[in-house]
Amino acid sequence: MSDVTWEEPFCGEGNNCFRLGTDATGNAYIAVAGQEDRPLTDSREALRTLILDIKAGKADHLL
Repeated sequence: MSDVTWEEPFCGEGNNCFRLGTDATGNAYIAVAGQEDRPLTDSREALRTLILDIKAGKADHLL
């Protein structure tokens, strides 16, 4: 796997924390904090949309 630059963890109240990352080629990654060796990957736009929806409370059950 390419070197991924991870952001600080985002944690919901009483839920798992997740981290977003990107690599040098523009791929985006999301992983549960502490499990960055097993991330999900998709386009940056797809993950950005997912995270914005979660932060907006549209999908808080996913955290």
